[in-house]
Amino acid sequence: MAHQGVLLDQDQLCCSVCLDLLKEPVVIPCGHSYCRSCIEGCWDQDVLKVVYSCPQCRETFTPRPNLRKNNMLAEMVEKLKKTGLQAAPPPALCYAGPGDVACDFCIGTRKQKALMSCLACLASYCETHLQPHYEFPALKKHKLVKATAQLQEKICSQHDKLLEVYCRTDKQCICYQCVMDEHKGHDTVSAAAERTEKQRQLGMSQQKVQQRFQEREKELKALQQAVESLKHFAQAAVEDSDYIFTELICSIERRRSEVKKLIRAQEKAQVSQAEGLLEQLKQEIAELRKRSTELEQLSHTEDHIHFLQSFQSISSISVSSDLPSIVVHPLQYFGDVSKTVSELREKLDNFLKGEWTKISTTEYSGCCTASRAQDQRTVVTIFLSAHTGPKHSTHNPLSV
Repeated sequence: MAHQGVLLDQDQLCCSVCLDLLKEPVVIPCGHSYCRSCIEGCWDQDVLKVVYSCPQCRETFTPRPNLRKNNMLAEMVEKLKKTGLQAAPPPALCYAGPGDVACDFCIGTRKQKALMSCLACLASYCETHLQPHYEFPALKKHKLVKATAQLQEKICSQHDKLLEVYCRTDKQCICYQCVMDEHKGHDTVSAAAERTEKQRQLGMSQQKVQQRFQEREKELKALQQAVESLKHFAQAAVEDSDYIFTELICSIERRRSEVKKLIRAQEKAQVSQAEGLLEQLKQEIAELRKRSTELEQLSHTEDHIHFLQSFQSISSISVSSDLPSIVVHPLQYFGDVSKTVSELREKLDNFLKGEWTKISTTEYSGCCTASRAQDQRTVVTIFLSAHTGPKHSTHNPLSV
């Protein structure tokens, strides 16, 4: 119990401004005591100040009170110092940082963080300087709100009174003096009543926003699924189209190879026949040249007997008047082949142009991509089968 009493004395010996053991304690007219340097520092902050107040109870004094030494507290402080006891350490300080509201009654360069703001005093208080609002009856009636730096926004700029009324006519917050002056006769209610109404409207707006939010979320998911489906079917269409065109190219390559073989076979047959006739003609030409030489020599001989005997043997050699029949018509055959392939190219080109028009003007859906691709594959196969055959060829590999 004695220890608790000492602690109580120590609390009473702490300055409510610096929160440390009183140094040269002085008392002001309201009865509160402070360090002389602390209270003088509070009152010296504004040299033009004509009204002075107590940092704890907010009682005002005019003119500036004379500070008198509090002898009783000074003796108690000295007693504590002589007994070797130390004052209870002040509570951990929470200094205001960037973005925090600073206490209006803390002195020094570093001020504590304000916990509450008083709408009546238009000031913000830290935990220590807020205590009088909890202890004194007059201050208990003041309205405290969470510490805010926008206190001036809650004060009427014309009458310096608290904004407590809402004018529905002008849709603005006003003070009670405004109700009697420029807003007289307007539809006015208390700020609390208007807040209740607006809160109800806000709830309805929140419900609408939430409903719209859920609807939009559903639409978003549906659209995302549609986009994914579109990408899937587009990729499937690209792959299927690549496959179809690859088949088409392979089919044309096969037809080109077949036509080339046909041309080479026809060429080989024609060349073989022509080479046989050429060999026969060469042999007959050689025999005729030999006979011509012999006849020429015989015509110049002067031996009548030799001439007559040789003439009989030479004249007995029969010379065939029937030359071998040579039928070679390569130009007509290959011209027909080139013409047929050219016609095939034109028909295929026109067919592809017609199909491309359908592709470019038709809106495809994913469900018909496979059937559409199968139809295209079938049409291409039938077209190539109908317009290519054993008699067709290709004159230029690039012409198809």
